[in-house]
This record gives sequence, C-alpha cells and structure tokens, in this order.
Amino acid sequence: MILQSNIQDGTDLITDPESTEKTLSIIELISSGGVAGQIIIAVLFVLLVAAIYIYFERLFAIKAASQVDSNFMNQIKDHVSNGKIDSAQMLCAQVNSPVSRLINKGITRIGKPLEDINTAIENAGRLEIYGLEKNVSILATVSGVAPMIGFLGTVVGMILAIFELANAGGTIQMDVLASGLYTAMTTTVAGLIVGIVAYMAYNHLVVKTDKVVYQMEANSLEFLDHLNEPI
Repeated sequence: MILQSNIQDGTDLITDPESTEKTLSIIELISSGGVAGQIIIAVLFVLLVAAIYIYFERLFAIKAASQVDSNFMNQIKDHVSNGKIDSAQMLCAQVNSPVSRLINKGITRIGKPLEDINTAIENAGRLEIYGLEKNVSILATVSGVAPMIGFLGTVVGMILAIFELANAGGTIQMDVLASGLYTAMTTTVAGLIVGIVAYMAYNHLVVKTDKVVYQMEANSLEFLDHLNEPI
C-alpha cells in the first residue's frame, strides 16, 4: 500500500499543470517588454526592412551592370580599327552598361592625346562607381547603429527594472522586474540581429561592386592599349 501511494504521488507530480514547461512566442516576448521595448523593436524592424530593400535593390542593379557580352570589346576594336566610330558608339548605346559607357566616353575623345582620353574615362568611371555604390553606405550605418539602439534598450530596461525594484517596498519579486528585463534582453538581441544582417549585406555588395569596378578597369585598359597600338 505504501508503494502504491508513492507511485500515485509521483503520477500526480508529473501531471501537475503547474509543473509543465511554459513556452513564449516571439510576439509575447516583444509585448512583454513594455512600451519602451516595443518602440525600440519597431525602430529596429524599420531599419531591418530598409536594409533588406537596399540590399536586394543594389544586388540586382550590380548584377545587371556586370553583364557584358564577351565579344563586346572585339566588336569595338574592329569598328575603331576600320574607322567606324558611329557604329562603335551605336554598339555602346545598345549595350548600355557601365563598361560600354566608359568605352563610349573614350570613343568620343578619339583624335585627342591618349592622356586626355584616359582622363575622360577615369572621370566617367568615378561617376559610374558612385552610381553602383548608391545607398550602400546606409547599410554600413545600419550595421553600426542597430546594435547601439539595442544596447540603448538594454540600458532603458535596466533603469525600468531598478525603478520597479526601488518602489517594491524592499521585497524582490521577479514579476516586478520582468518587464524591464524583457526590454533589456529583447532589444539587445534584436539590435545584434539587425546589425549582423546589415553588416553581411554591406560586405557582400562591396565584393560585388569591386568585381564590376575591376571589369570596367580591365576593359578600359584594353581599349586604351588598342588605341596605342601602331597602325
């Protein structure tokens, strides 16, 4: 009988509703942080959406800029060698890429000293690079600002927790501190996540942009070498 009683007590302990593990969804976690935490999370969410939009917009733009026909430069050199300047310019207009615009700028300077042609191409290249890097610096800003906003939420949460503790009448209750602690933890995690996403997106775009810049430099050098070849 004693053994059966112990087994019954153990069964009651296992099935006790109060002993079941509680789960907390992301929405409940955010809402538990109070108004201050929700405001900071909302700001971080806006930054995350902006970072994702800029990343994909620039990624597609850079990808389109890097697509150049491998036979493009051969056709340009054939037109220039045969004196068909108008045909070369028409081909550049049809391709309409950063590389073709640089080559077109050089074609318009044919007949002038090679140094002047090189300067014109370099100036046009700076404008093309500026266009490729448009808004990319925002990602770098978000990657640095988002964690700081998260840490700001941490400080605010700790202040709220200390304030509630000071007004608790000397008794420490976890439910009193919960709101401030939730604010501190959720904003820190959210800020780090947004910062990491923006940082990775920024570095990926920098690598992609560098490849396009190298492509422009290589094709421009090939064009200048062709103009410098003896007839």
